Amino acid sequence: MSLTLYGIANCDTVKKARTWLADKGRDFTFHDFRKDGLSQDMVERWLVEAPMEKLLNKRGTSWRKLPDADKANEDEAHLIALMVENPTLIKRPVIEQGGRVTVGFTDDVKDVWG
Repeated sequence: MSLTLYGIANCDTVKKARTWLADKGRDFTFHDFRKDGLSQDMVERWLVEAPMEKLLNKRGTSWRKLPDADKANEDEAHLIALMVENPTLIKRPVIEQGGRVTVGFTDDVKDVWG
């Protein structure tokens, strides 16, 4: 079962994760949200393993640029739709293999995939 790293090509954290995985000799596929798209099914699948608070990046510029009404609506379906429409709202990278999902690129994530 192959490992997939999801993110945006010009994101520094995604670049670090890609380099780290390559240096570890890990075979992986890179899925660029902007070029390859993002579906509701993907986000819902990730939310089974990673909580919304972890997947949705409320610290970034993309979140701050949203209308206040969108930011105030905490309905999960609404937040999923926002992420699908604006993939930069997702904390990166998302790494997935065989039902296991991690978000971000911390030492804990490295322990999982290293």
